[in-house]
Amino acid sequence: MTDDGKITNIFLSGVGGQGTILASNILGEVFLNAGYDVKKSEVHGMAQRGGDVTTHFRFGKKVYSPLIKYGEV
Repeated sequence: MTDDGKITNIFLSGVGGQGTILASNILGEVFLNAGYDVKKSEVHGMAQRGGDVTTHFRFGKKVYSPLIKYGEV
């Protein structure tokens, strides 16, 4: 883990059933095990009916909010 305090933002987008939430859960485990602070926020929408699913995923030395600011992805 670097000590520069940088926060990395990842935005995942997909359709219900594509594994978007599973992918964010896997990323969370990987970065937690690497020693990073991890925050994520999910929007399921109509996921069970093929609707959109989005995940805000952030990791770094210290992350305070799970939401990514507009224009920072």
